[in-house]
Amino acid sequence: MRFFHSIFNLFYPVLCLTCGNHLVKNEYLLCSSCRHKLPETDFCNTPNNLIESTLQGRVSIVAGTALLYFRKKGIVQSLIHSLKYKNRQEVGIFFARWMGNQLKESERFKNIQGIVMVPLHPKRYKQRGYNQLTVFAEELSKELEIPVYKDVLIKVGKFSTQTKKNRFGRFEKINERFHITDNDRLNGKHVLLVDDVFTTGATLEACASELLKTAKLQISIATMVVSDY
Repeated sequence: MRFFHSIFNLFYPVLCLTCGNHLVKNEYLLCSSCRHKLPETDFCNTPNNLIESTLQGRVSIVAGTALLYFRKKGIVQSLIHSLKYKNRQEVGIFFARWMGNQLKESERFKNIQGIVMVPLHPKRYKQRGYNQLTVFAEELSKELEIPVYKDVLIKVGKFSTQTKKNRFGRFEKINERFHITDNDRLNGKHVLLVDDVFTTGATLEACASELLKTAKLQISIATMVVSDY
């Protein structure tokens, strides 16, 4: 079997997603060189990190983390772009396995009982044909051995892009765009709210605010990447 695998790789080599170099044994998605260039945050072990301090006073969370810092025109941007717009779901798997290991080793993320994804508006889902968070959340649930609470939070209201709105205008619009559909499933739980990118925190703030209408709910946040500019 190993022989045929080697022959297959000879004619159909597996390439690094960002630099295009051949991947060797034990490398997945990225070559070792690109992997070492990733700007890690270590937020899992850092209280009052950028995510937590940004949301402080805006919404109550237990803890927040992200794997990597977002860098324009860098490896991280390439990975996120491939996941969101090219349906490269292996990026989500890559991040989920990495995130799962970090969360299991962190004392700050104990007793999480389920995962909630930031929902995608139906119109956006129809355009893309997939939610880039689905595979990430499902793989993370396997790593942590906890369920994904699907469809407990939905995005509602008129669809429009938010990229040209300022921070406060963005939140004003988003605040009415999420709706919790099943309080009973979340009652008394500690859930992990997941998203791909943390920028102003407006989307996650709005989602968390809606979720916290559930009795005795606690929320922690995990994103793949965080913007620090």
